[in-house]
Amino acid sequence: MSSYKKLSLYINSINRENIKSLWKDILESISGSDKDFTKEKLSKSILLLSIPMVLEMIMESIFAIADIFFVAKLGPDAIATVGITESLLTIIYAIGMGLSMATTALVSRRIGEKKPYRASIAAIQSIIAGALISLFIGIPGMIFAKDLLRLMGANADIINHGSIYTSILLGSNMIIMLLFIINAVFRSSGDAATSMRVLLIANGVNIILDPLLIFGLGPIPALGIKGAAIATTTGRGIAVIYQFYLLNKGNGRIKIFKKALRINLRVMSELIRISLGGIGQSIIATSSWIGMVRIIAIFGSTALAGYTIAIRIIIFVLLPSWGLSNAAATLVGQNLGAKKPGRAEKAVWATGYVNMILLTAISLVFIIMPHFFIQLFIDNAEVIETGAKGLRIVSFGFIFYAMGMVMVQAFNGAGDTRTPTKINIVCFWIIEIPLAYLLATSYGMNEFGVYLAIIVAESCMTLIAMWLFKKGKWKLEKV
Repeated sequence: MSSYKKLSLYINSINRENIKSLWKDILESISGSDKDFTKEKLSKSILLLSIPMVLEMIMESIFAIADIFFVAKLGPDAIATVGITESLLTIIYAIGMGLSMATTALVSRRIGEKKPYRASIAAIQSIIAGALISLFIGIPGMIFAKDLLRLMGANADIINHGSIYTSILLGSNMIIMLLFIINAVFRSSGDAATSMRVLLIANGVNIILDPLLIFGLGPIPALGIKGAAIATTTGRGIAVIYQFYLLNKGNGRIKIFKKALRINLRVMSELIRISLGGIGQSIIATSSWIGMVRIIAIFGSTALAGYTIAIRIIIFVLLPSWGLSNAAATLVGQNLGAKKPGRAEKAVWATGYVNMILLTAISLVFIIMPHFFIQLFIDNAEVIETGAKGLRIVSFGFIFYAMGMVMVQAFNGAGDTRTPTKINIVCFWIIEIPLAYLLATSYGMNEFGVYLAIIVAESCMTLIAMWLFKKGKWKLEKV
């Protein structure tokens, strides 16, 4: 046999072995892994954690896409109602994300220290805090739904016919909050596959109920936009029940010890301390979307509908990237707990580069053919044009934002929620909103100015986050 043939056979055998090994790792990541992520090979750790986290975020984004897909059939006002309500829900998302960040920092650190009982205590305090906070949001949200829509610049038709959607979603915010927090418990313990399965169930129920309740079928009446709210709430509610079942069963990476089922003031205060920074950064970042919606609303329902669809598509793309970022956060927390800061830093850079490759590829598709994706949701030439314009412009900033979101989550995984908060204040409130208003109104750029401001703000966020990450103070954070 010639040397060339021997070499070819050797290369083919290596390729077959690598493919077989990769496929085995993918199956392991989806089914659940019991690997120690503070000792496992770093590339494999990132793979095992990131695949289910990416799939989890895809499941989360499908919620938004499914609702807007069916609601779009009801017209621009219905789409605008969903857009305004989602902008109001960002406050709830912000609190849920803030508590999730604190949960990730505490639980992952305790797991890295090999202290499962203390991890259980942290998980319980997070759930209690989320439930209590949601009570103070739900009741006023249900009562003042119309006033909130009016405050956001909605027209009379939206206020009179769409307020039921807003009322149901704000009133059921505890379900949203618990879904965020408990999935963070599973994820930060290293059990990302369970978080993925939870959202798979929630999405399955939502996708089945959405068309049935919105348009009706047989004896089931057509509830319109009210049906969309009921479908989403039911899907999430069933998922939360499943989460509690798994926690009570206690045969995964995280176990809820019965003697830990009480308020622990020391741990609760630490959780609140960390989560305040997380809540602050989330509120600053996500509530900036409220300001952006308010500016877009100046230009009417058509512009707002196009903006809503474009942002939903962007969220669909960015949430999987947040899944990669969450993998980095978990690896940072666990490796800092295991006294391996160098390994934690390597994990962040490696994850960031993977995220940049992913989002760059997606951005090219959106830049080349944005109209195609907007047309999937609505058959209205004006809405398609303004939505496509927004989708194309914002996509130019994906490559920068890809690294930035990983860096921000790395700080959070270390328990340093203060740094991202400061970054968000500068980038989203000092830069983005004033710039969007000036470009849209003073310079007559309309919605184009809003989209351009988004790119500028996110690029600034990435540059600042990279600079601070390289300084390395996050490695000294104690939680």
